[in-house]
Amino acid sequence: MTIASLPTKTYTPDEYLDLEVKSETRSEYRNGEIIQMTGGTPTHNELIRALTVALSLGLHRKPYQLFLADQRLWIPEPNIYTYPDVMIVPRPVELKPGRKDTVMNPIVIAEVLSDSTEAYDRGEKFAAYRTIETFQEYLLIDQSQPHLEQYVKQSANQWLFTEYNGLESKVMLATVQVEIALADLYENVEFAERLVGDDPKGEEMGGSEPQAQDIPR
Repeated sequence: MTIASLPTKTYTPDEYLDLEVKSETRSEYRNGEIIQMTGGTPTHNELIRALTVALSLGLHRKPYQLFLADQRLWIPEPNIYTYPDVMIVPRPVELKPGRKDTVMNPIVIAEVLSDSTEAYDRGEKFAAYRTIETFQEYLLIDQSQPHLEQYVKQSANQWLFTEYNGLESKVMLATVQVEIALADLYENVEFAERLVGDDPKGEEMGGSEPQAQDIPR
């Protein structure tokens, strides 16, 4: 997800929502500030598409709904309105009171990292997501190489971090029991360097075993 700041001005949530429904572009709302979101790269969009396909197949006939980057999410405690790249929400979908266009109860969120938002997605935004009671699993997807990070909630203040590297890796979404192969996720993504064979260091960028560690809240 890519974002760009507008000139600083404070808005109420109602003012933001009124502007948002009339706007042809999407913006995020953070405690009174409106942050305009710009378009992603072709690779960013391809990774969202590939993840959506994999999840659609895996969630077939399961009681979940899949939402893409144009679905607004409200996070009450920090008072943020945002548009995650991909969300999985259990049915029935919980909507913000008085709204028909803003969800509140994701259990899985995925973000495709970009240079401009990586620090935010890892830090402040992840912290905001963790205030959502239903939220159980977070995926961060790299655009530049086959690399995925998974965070799974273990308890109120503890998350398990697992890292996946290489096209041979597969990640099991613990919350919905759907397996995703990185080879499928990155099938149509072209990288700057070859992923198999010799690289400048004489190494191969194939699969590697996932590495896991606990991340406290």
